[in-house]
Amino acid sequence: MTTNTIQELAERKSVRVFTEQKITPEQKEQILTAAMQAPTAGNQQLYTILDITDQNLKDTLAETCDHQPFIANAKLVLVFCADCQKWYDAYEAGGCAPRKPGAGDLMLAVTDTAIAAQNAVTAAHSLGIGSCYIGDIMERCETHRELFHLPEWVFPAVMVVFGYPTSQQKERKKPARCPLKHIVHENSYRRMDEAELREMFRQKYQENDFESWIRAFCQRKYNSSFSREMSRSVSTYLESFRGGEEMT
Repeated sequence: MTTNTIQELAERKSVRVFTEQKITPEQKEQILTAAMQAPTAGNQQLYTILDITDQNLKDTLAETCDHQPFIANAKLVLVFCADCQKWYDAYEAGGCAPRKPGAGDLMLAVTDTAIAAQNAVTAAHSLGIGSCYIGDIMERCETHRELFHLPEWVFPAVMVVFGYPTSQQKERKKPARCPLKHIVHENSYRRMDEAELREMFRQKYQENDFESWIRAFCQRKYNSSFSREMSRSVSTYLESFRGGEEMT
């Protein structure tokens, strides 16, 4: 990895306001090609990428994904689907009598999917194009699976929106990450005590008191309605994968 790549990874931040400048077909192809060069389990590419070009679909996603209008204004919207269906169909076509996909297959596919999405994000940044992950695509799973006509073993795992950042977005400071010593544990997991947790999050709550900051964050994120809906949607979908766990 070159120094430039490391620097770009450090500089990249989420962009939620875009200019009117369009992403060219050549740039889109570069981003998608980069996505497909990502590491993948057994070279299976356990994902399918939906290129959302229909403005009506973008408008719908802006509402269904926690009411975020900037999604509709993005110049490129990609939905990365964890796809266990295409290999299952290929196995059947070849007379393999495959088992039904299980939760492990889904998790492997989601990993493949997320890595491909990150390749796309990194490639876009190298072209001067901003991006933002939309985790809310996992919300209202039933709605989104119907919206995209997803078959049984395909899950909308990641959505990324792209566009050229405005001057304000370029100048906006990237949120600081936690110190490395708290994130990297040597050889085994080390559960942190209260003192270390306060130290790890110090740069987030800064001059405020820890209790007020963590309570507000918990209410805004972890205990929020969209977080609860995401868990419900994913749990409901996972039920369909339980059949594949009975190995014969």
